[in-house]
Amino acid sequence: MAVLDDKLGAKARRTINDKAQNLWNEVLERVSLRVAKEGFDTWLAPTTGCGLTGSKLEVQVPNSFFAEWIGQHYLTEIRTALADASETPLEVVFKPKDVAAAAALRRKEPKITESSRNGEFRLQARYTFTNFVVGESNRFAYAAARSVAEKPGGTYNPLFIYGGVGLGKTHLIQAIGNHAITVRASLRVQYVAAEAFFIELIQAIEKNTRLAFKQKYRRLNLLLMDDIHYLVGKERLQEEVFHIFNHLHDAGSQIVFTSDRPPKEIPTLEERLVSRLGSGLVVDIQPADLETRIAILKQKAALEEQELPHDVAYYIAARVKSSIRELEGSLVRLVALASLTNRPVTVELAEEALKDLLAAAVPVSKDSIILAAAEHYGVTVDQIKGNRRTKHLALARQVAMYLVRQTLGLSLKEIGLSFGGKDHTTVIHAVEKVERLRAQDEAFAAQLRKLTAGINRG
Repeated sequence: MAVLDDKLGAKARRTINDKAQNLWNEVLERVSLRVAKEGFDTWLAPTTGCGLTGSKLEVQVPNSFFAEWIGQHYLTEIRTALADASETPLEVVFKPKDVAAAAALRRKEPKITESSRNGEFRLQARYTFTNFVVGESNRFAYAAARSVAEKPGGTYNPLFIYGGVGLGKTHLIQAIGNHAITVRASLRVQYVAAEAFFIELIQAIEKNTRLAFKQKYRRLNLLLMDDIHYLVGKERLQEEVFHIFNHLHDAGSQIVFTSDRPPKEIPTLEERLVSRLGSGLVVDIQPADLETRIAILKQKAALEEQELPHDVAYYIAARVKSSIRELEGSLVRLVALASLTNRPVTVELAEEALKDLLAAAVPVSKDSIILAAAEHYGVTVDQIKGNRRTKHLALARQVAMYLVRQTLGLSLKEIGLSFGGKDHTTVIHAVEKVERLRAQDEAFAAQLRKLTAGINRG
């Protein structure tokens, strides 16, 4: 009889869990139409419905950080969607998984072949697609890199990735190599920084081994050349790269370059080399937005087995905006101070640890974003917050709402209140319209990137 009761109890629990998951899936589907895609993918997609208890829908999230963030930034949208999806009034409750288990799961990496670890290809095993945090600022570059890694020499050849210092270009180009040799171990791959390539060339000339130098690079299936802007003013080096490029491209081998600027903006570069570098796919990496920066900190903390409170992550991410390298360095400095002084990780400790780095930094605010948008479109802040609906003014208001949403991750309700009490549907419409324009109009997308970069520089 007890066995039968146990079976019936297990069946009942499975039924409840299935109902919870089905209801939560419907809620997520509705919420996905109201929030930015990046925010949804980062914070809501990893959640699952796990129980229906009385008047509560229980939702499992990876850790307490997720629970805090979702509660602060998405609860209004979730409650609205839940009210629409459920026949009876329900409250949502977030249940964090075990933090240690979640951290262990995130630390799992795909198997890297021994050849990459022993340095044969000059690849560092720590650079993988798994631990590359994807956001709106790097999504296109990441997708292109994954495609190239899956099928070197295919559609995007050459692939040219450009962006500022410390935004993840080296991580991405090395991840291509690491992934490519897991897919096909026989690939001949070489990662090289342009400066190291230059030194190799000089040594080959001095030692009269230029033929061996040429053969080394011309036999490759995948060449990954970092910081190609180093070619500026080095005619002999440019000529060597040009001939190696032609040989590899004609042989169907994949070539990937990175630079701090697009090919046409690299000064004193030979026109024929500019043409070759830009003949494939050229993609950029922009400074990461707030949510992506927080996700990077969260992942880095998990790898260090360090609990990072929400308010501390926000404090760092709101102030360190230009470089992922600087962002991660800030966390390392904070964790080191906490360990050495045996103190908990708090905002106060973060202020102490980073006071030198952040002395001149000013966090982005709603008002500064709205002002930047107003100045860009030649209107006033009062006009943006007002109710006039001329085409030009409406666009300025929509862009300002979009930037506040993307940069600060505020809820729809908070954003609406900041714009003279607009309702959340107005904000949803604004965000969706700007997203459509950004995807359809490259000129508008370029203006938006410029405006975003200006805001992030403070």
